This record gives sequence, structure tokens and C-alpha cells, in this order.
Amino acid sequence: MPKLFNDIFGIKIMRRKSLLRAIILTLSFLSIAGCQKFEYETPLIPLEDFFKNPQKTNFKLSPDGTYIAFLQPWESRLNIFVQKIGSKNIEQITVSSERDIRRYFWANNKKIVYLQDIEVNDNYALFSVDIDGSDLMQLTNSKNSTVKVVNELPDIENELIIESNDRDERFFDVVRINIETGERKLIGKNPGNIINWLTDHSGLLRVAIASDGVDSKVMYRDNENQEFKTIKHLGFMEEFHPIIFTYDNKYVYVASNVKSDRVAIIKYDLANDYELEIIYEHPKVDVKKMYYSRKKGKTVGVSFITWKTENLFWDAERDSLQRVLEKKLPGVEVTLVSFNKNEDKVLVRTYSDKSYGAYYFYDVVTHNFVKLTEISPWLNEKNMAEMKPISYIARDGLTIHGYLTLPNIVKAQNLPSVILPHGGPWYRDSWRFNSLVQFLANRGYAVLQMNYRGSTGYGKKFFEAGFKEWGLKIQDDVTDGTEWLIKQGIADPNRIAIFGSSFGGYIALSGLAFTPDLYSCGIVNAGISDIISFLESIPPTWTPFKKMLYEVIGDPVEEKEELIATSPYHHISNIKAPILIAQGAKDRKVKKSLTDNFVKKLKENNVKVIYMVKENEGHGFKNEENRIEYYRMAEKFLYKNLNGRIEKHK
Repeated sequence: MPKLFNDIFGIKIMRRKSLLRAIILTLSFLSIAGCQKFEYETPLIPLEDFFKNPQKTNFKLSPDGTYIAFLQPWESRLNIFVQKIGSKNIEQITVSSERDIRRYFWANNKKIVYLQDIEVNDNYALFSVDIDGSDLMQLTNSKNSTVKVVNELPDIENELIIESNDRDERFFDVVRINIETGERKLIGKNPGNIINWLTDHSGLLRVAIASDGVDSKVMYRDNENQEFKTIKHLGFMEEFHPIIFTYDNKYVYVASNVKSDRVAIIKYDLANDYELEIIYEHPKVDVKKMYYSRKKGKTVGVSFITWKTENLFWDAERDSLQRVLEKKLPGVEVTLVSFNKNEDKVLVRTYSDKSYGAYYFYDVVTHNFVKLTEISPWLNEKNMAEMKPISYIARDGLTIHGYLTLPNIVKAQNLPSVILPHGGPWYRDSWRFNSLVQFLANRGYAVLQMNYRGSTGYGKKFFEAGFKEWGLKIQDDVTDGTEWLIKQGIADPNRIAIFGSSFGGYIALSGLAFTPDLYSCGIVNAGISDIISFLESIPPTWTPFKKMLYEVIGDPVEEKEELIATSPYHHISNIKAPILIAQGAKDRKVKKSLTDNFVKKLKENNVKVIYMVKENEGHGFKNEENRIEYYRMAEKFLYKNLNGRIEKHK
């Protein structure tokens, strides 16, 4: 500002009229520079509406199709409720007031199984409960171990196949568990190198994927009386993921990129290490999902993400069903989330970039079509912003795809803007409703998301392009996206924030450290500040992947100097923009002690820091009240530093 006034008032003596004209010119300049008042087309929406738990969500049909279960808030936590189809009576069957229940499924027509992080340590315990709320049983411990479901065994009522690391926190064994009695039987003891298991439709453990941390091998057996035999060796970049056995338990469907740059669905004879048939391969992107009909015992279609999720069904009945539902529900994405065992009743979920969507019940035989609920009815999609696909060319010529969401404003130019890189980094952003994106747009910010190199979904060459590029070419992709937004005339170069969680938080910190003049401020949740410390404190469950992490990120011993050079922690002196940092005290991936020290050093360097710690959170904030408090602080922080919109509170 002093230089601006010197430039404009660059004379020693000035008459009153000249001074007045200069002041008017100055105010005009400031308006052009980004402090102008914008004409918004939508009202300010209460912050809680974006971040509170949904009204009802995650609906599932019972196997016989007579009941539906769903998640609904109770004491601000998502709990399981059950309702008989056609009845108005709703039964609450769980009473969790500490943590949300996020994952559950029907074990049979009378019992539901769910997973819950009861210790707030990112470990999950397994529970079973009757649909009237009785006979609640905790099936596994989660204080020092966690559990994953391998096979729900839909054809075997009272049993499940799970993975558990309660014997050794580093490795997962396979256990057959009776949900009525809690009785457990070990059916696969992990020698220390198995990272994935697969059972057939009868629950027999027949496939194992072993890894030395870099390369892997596929092991197979015909029955559980045999030893596993290695039938296939895989290189580091080769994906070969067995999904499900064929109906006759003879072959498997796999997601594989062994013979292609992109992941395809292949029917495979593991016993003879022979590719039988390419079910589907997309010419540009990885296959995201394979649809399998248990009733018909065959694949019926696939989905993949270009800029939107697209479905392809080769089964005539399944394709017809999709078309019928899309005709009933025009203008939104339609996905079928739950079938009964006979596949003649179905639960339908809709969504778009402007809406969390709704759930519907459809009877394929009678054509009875009933709307069950809006997920977040308090959000009016007419007030939401459009999420548009974009692409730009990175400095080395690589095409980067992403999404741009602009506030509903008369003239979308010279806007305060937020760069929002995704976490992972082995993930990708896609076209969908994103509460944070919509909240930021409602507050007047342009929001740019980019799928930088190393993101998934675009083939293994694009994925591999991100290897050992933390803080380097990955960061360049983000920087190039920010500069692209400025060149488009959308972003005010003096009012840009970078906002990220987990690896996205690392990108945000790196942006502030390595391009300190590009961003006005930063917001970080569970962000990695020091790569070496992160690699040295990885959770025990990541032990089999340690060598792979070294190959992808860097070796903390042999490549120490390179990792120091790309760690924001070691470049704090470069950071000058204010930062809001959030941290869960029980985070096992990004330790609070490291973040404490990082914040301390920032303050010693006179960087303005707001530090928010929640004792009852792990990696990221999951409790509703913590999310709302965090985003309330973010709203005030962005308003102070970018001058967007803010909701007034009493």
C-alpha cells in the first residue's frame, strides 16, 4: 500500500482538487484490485446446513425385501434404524452417542452387523444386533486392533468372513465368525506378507495376494485343505485385484492393468494362470466398478469416471431397469444401492453436483415407486453452484483435469478463490455434491479442484508420474492450476487461499512454503509437514507397504536430503501467510506432537497461526460438532484474509 500511495501521490505539493481526484483514483484502483462489492444471486445459507449430519442416509434392503434399514442422527450421531416396508413405525436399534456408525449391512433377515470406531483411534470393532434392537453383541475388540469384512456370506445366514489384526497389529489374519455365538475360527494365518484375501461364494479362502513391499505375487488353491501355490508374479506398477469368483467358483473376475495402461475387468483362470476374456476396458480411463448379479450369477455391467460417473450395462434387464429409473428421475445421476435377494426390489439413490440427492424404493414387478427421503432437504439445489469440468496444461506438457465451481454471481471475474487439492494422494476428485465446495461457493469464493499427477483413475502412466514428486511436479501441477485460474481472469491474484486435508494439507503447506507469494492464506487439517517423520511413524497396519511407500514417496535414509528439501517443516522461514491448522489429538498418521512443534516454530517466525486441536478426533474431524466448529473458524479466517461473504451470528 505505501508504494501504491507513492506512485499515485508522487508529488510533494498537491492542491485540494488534485488530492480529491487522487483519492478517487486510489479507491477505483482498490476496487479493481479485488475489494469490489459483488452482486450475488443466492442468499447466504447457514453453515450448519452444509456440515450437519444428513436427515437419513445409507439405506439398505433386507435379503427378503420386507424391511429397510438406514442411518439417522440421534443425539448428533448417526445410528441404525429399521422400518418395515409399507409401515410408518420406525425402530431405532443402536444408541451410539460418542461416534457415528458409518458402515453396516444385513447379515440375514433378522440381524444387522455394523462397524464402529469406539476408541477414536481409527480402529473398528464389529457388532451384531437384532432388528428389534435386542441381542447386541460386540464380536471383536478395537483397542489395539481393527477389522475388515472379507465376505458378508449372503448365502450363509449366521457367518461372516473377516480380517483381523488382533494377533499381530501389523498383519491381518482371516477369521470365520459366527454372529450368533461369537465363535471364531482362524482360516488364514498371515505369515507377514499377505495384503489381500478372497473367498469364493461358499466362504472358502482360496486366493491370497502377497507382497514384499514392492512387488507382489498371486497365490491360489482349490480348497482349504491345500497349501497356497504361487501362480503369478506382479511388478510394482501392475494391478491385479481379484474381485469375485464366478458363479460356479471356478474362475475369478479381476481388475487388472497388467497388459494395458488402464484398469480393465477380466475373467481369469487362476488355476492355470490364463486370461479367459476381457469383460470391459475403457479407452481413456480406469474401470471404477463391476456390477455383478448374484441371482443371475454373472456380470451385468461396469462404471467408470470420465468427468462424470458413467454406467454401461450389457445385461438387457439391468439396462432396461436403469433406463426406467432414469426416465422417472431426469436430470440427476441414478445409482442402485441395494437389492433384495431376488433382485425384484431395489433402493435407488440420486445425486448431482447441486444436491446430496434422495432415496427411492422401486418394486420391479409391481412398478411401485416411492420416495423415501431427501438426504439433506434443508439445502435447496437452486441455491447451489454448478461444478464444471476443466483442464489445463502443466508446465511439462501433461494435461491435468479438474473441476471449477463458481459462486452464483452476476460477473464471475477477479474473485476471491480457494484452491482445494484432494487428499490421498491416491484418490481423485469427481463430479458429485461436495458440501465444502458448495459452502465456499456460497461464501463467494471460486473453488478449483485438480486431479494432479499421481491421482488414480487415469491409468498407470499418469499414476506413476507422481512417484517421488511430492513437493515437486505434483506441487507444480497445483501451482500451474492456480496460475491458470488467474490467467482466466477468474481469480484475484491478491486473494487466493489454499485449503487441504491429509495429503491435501501437505500440498497446502507446501504451497505456502515453496510459492509464498502465490497464496494469501492457508487452511490445513491433518496435514503432513515433515515427510521423514510421517514415514517413520506410519501405523503398524501399513507395515507390509513400507517399501512401496519408500518407492513412491522416497527413502527416509537414502533420500533424506531430497525429503528434507520437499518438507514444509524445514522451510518454515519461507512461510509468511497466515494459517489455520486443525489437528486430531488421536491421529495415528499425522502425530499431534509434530504438528505442535510445527505451529510453535511458525509462531517463533511471527507467522499468524490459529491452531485448533480436538481431543476426541483422529485423522480428520468426524464428529458433527467438531466439523461445524472447524468450518466456522475457516469461514471467519477466509473472510478476514480474502474478504468473501460471512454469515452474521448473534
